[in-house]
Amino acid sequence: MNRPLSASEMSLVRWMLENGVPEASAFLSQLEHLQVTPSRCPCGCATLCFQLIDHDPAPPGVGILGDFFFDDAGLVAGIFLYQSEGLLSGLEVYGLEGEAPKHLPSESMLRSIA
Repeated sequence: MNRPLSASEMSLVRWMLENGVPEASAFLSQLEHLQVTPSRCPCGCATLCFQLIDHDPAPPGVGILGDFFFDDAGLVAGIFLYQSEGLLSGLEVYGLEGEAPKHLPSESMLRSIA
């Protein structure tokens, strides 16, 4: 069963939309209707899948809205927010120097890739 975003998840996604690619801010209106699905990555990372309330799941596809680096216990990791066909659909966390992090970073930890 889907669940609402936690306060820290909501804050992180909002920050990523406000600081991502120019068109990312157009997705801010979806934030209040966003839920986290029970889908989990098999590796146990902090990746989240989203679904808008009263919408079918977003179709496959990845349109990146924000892509950032962060320090995970001394190792470089990455996180990106993505959409598919106009629907916010997920937040991917990945490791660059080690395993993918098992927790989400705070927005204060994020650094632009560009």
